[in-house]
Amino acid sequence: MDIREELLTAKSQSKHLADEIAQYACTSEIAFKELMDCFVSEDCRLAQRAAYCVSKAGKMRQDLICPYYETLVGLLKRTDVHESVVRCCVSVLQEADLPEALHGEVMDTCFNFIQDRKAPIAVKAFSLTILHNLSKIYPDIKNELRIIIEENMEYETPAFRSRGMKIIGNM
Repeated sequence: MDIREELLTAKSQSKHLADEIAQYACTSEIAFKELMDCFVSEDCRLAQRAAYCVSKAGKMRQDLICPYYETLVGLLKRTDVHESVVRCCVSVLQEADLPEALHGEVMDTCFNFIQDRKAPIAVKAFSLTILHNLSKIYPDIKNELRIIIEENMEYETPAFRSRGMKIIGNM
């Protein structure tokens, strides 16, 4: 399968196509790299279409996405990528066992996301989960996380409030 060709020639993004590509990408490191190359492409449409596949594949095969954690974290800071790319990154990272070297950068970025009124709700919700996971390693951030959640409850969407209340209840 030529992942790039499949993503670019499909009339539209579909769950079926994403599942098919994700399953294929999980068959080998080479196939996974091919998917990741599409995901980090300068072609916005290609990267956008690859994002859903990466999210699915990363959850299926954590061992294959691990070498790309630094890449995912780097994409979080870019302002020239489609929001689906950022959403994919935080979706994968919320389930990741991140190397310690990336903890500070990820915490900083996620705190920025949850305080940004313009950030997409899915990015905020996934960022809350990432911060909650990291608060188990760095309990000093729990208070800051709680304050931010509580201060934003009345201004945020039901998804943020729901995730925020669950996190506060588990602190």
